[in-house]
Amino acid sequence: MGANFEGARRPSVAFVTLGCAKNEADTARMRSRLAEAGFALADDPGLADAVVVNTCSFIQSATEESIEAVFDAAGLPNVEAGAPLVVAGCMPARYGDDLADELVEARAFLPCSREDDIAVVMADALGVSLPLPDVREGREPLGGAAEGREGGARAALPYAYVKISDGCDRFCSYCTIPFIRGRYRSFTLEQVRSEVSSHVEAGVREIVLIAQDTGRWGEDFEEPSSLAELVSTLAEEFPDTWLRVMYLQPEGVTEAYLDVVAEHANVCPYFDIPLQHVDAGILRAMNRTGSRAEFERLVERILSRVPDATLRTTLIVGFPGETEELFEELCDFVEEGLFDYVGVFPYSREEGTRAARLDGQVDEDEKAERAQRLRDVADAASAPRIAARIGREMDVIVEGAEEDGQIYGRAMCQAPEVDGVTYLPSGEPGEVVRVRIGDTLLYEMEGE
Repeated sequence: MGANFEGARRPSVAFVTLGCAKNEADTARMRSRLAEAGFALADDPGLADAVVVNTCSFIQSATEESIEAVFDAAGLPNVEAGAPLVVAGCMPARYGDDLADELVEARAFLPCSREDDIAVVMADALGVSLPLPDVREGREPLGGAAEGREGGARAALPYAYVKISDGCDRFCSYCTIPFIRGRYRSFTLEQVRSEVSSHVEAGVREIVLIAQDTGRWGEDFEEPSSLAELVSTLAEEFPDTWLRVMYLQPEGVTEAYLDVVAEHANVCPYFDIPLQHVDAGILRAMNRTGSRAEFERLVERILSRVPDATLRTTLIVGFPGETEELFEELCDFVEEGLFDYVGVFPYSREEGTRAARLDGQVDEDEKAERAQRLRDVADAASAPRIAARIGREMDVIVEGAEEDGQIYGRAMCQAPEVDGVTYLPSGEPGEVVRVRIGDTLLYEMEGE
């Protein structure tokens, strides 16, 4: 028997999101679907009529964290009293029907491929009929960046993530994404443009374009297109909005894309390129391509076209077959100081992947020790690159203030959530201020 939501009150739904920015974008999309169907969106899971946990299951530690979050949500007083709990995202996609036997606390499961059905699933879980009778006129933008509730949309943060594709065709030997998300499929230009437009109208100042493999956007269309065409079109249509591209594989750094970055002032000269390793043999075992020499030439090519480029990469240590000598080669590469930011991850042996069956598995303690050693090397190599920004003038988007009142924001050389912030003497959230960098402390900057 369905719940009775009397009068004008609409059933409310709250989200708990685990994992990366792509999951945040998925949550935003589901929130938007619910808002369009007439549901209210709650910030506090403990006060909502229903709770959705959007899970990550990329590696085992992420799965464990997601399971813990599901149990935490199941223990909320409102859920214990009958508020439905829905488990969405990567875990249902990866583990399928087996999950229902393990997580009996959940009312429903929603894999990645069915997330657009969230309103139907939620209506069924709450025992209400669609469409709800009081759908609001001020609907949340498709991407869901808005936090404006009854009074219409307003941007919660000055940036928003927009997915330009889903899935992956690379089948790296360590990765579960193709089995979770399916084959690569680009979203159309019209879909991406519409979502960007909604965010901009809500006051967002920076759009972060994300995907499992952003550089392949448009290749799968009947009339193929390219990331360069997409970014160029958006940059010209939204000239006052920063555009940033993340998760750009080495092959995606084309001459056409370099031209777009060089020619558009609102496209962040920022290159997030996951290399994963530099030894050709390890890369082949990962089902990837490249080598140290090729990557050095790639960096040189980028800087020759975009001299002020900011470079980020991610690296995996402890992959099967990585000897101490090969690890030292990786350290030597990072010590060159080619990258402003380096993310380091110990290899995670994932059931069902080819890498899990390879010989030469590295001890867990050794992987953790190597990861910390490489992080220390990366910090030492990156600090001088960050410090070299002292004296430069930069535009900074104001994001907010810390508890002590210190205002902070980000420059184009700082991606959201991963690259530190710039501390500011003044400014209002969403405002773009011009400052001179007066000092740095590792990855943080101080604007004057």
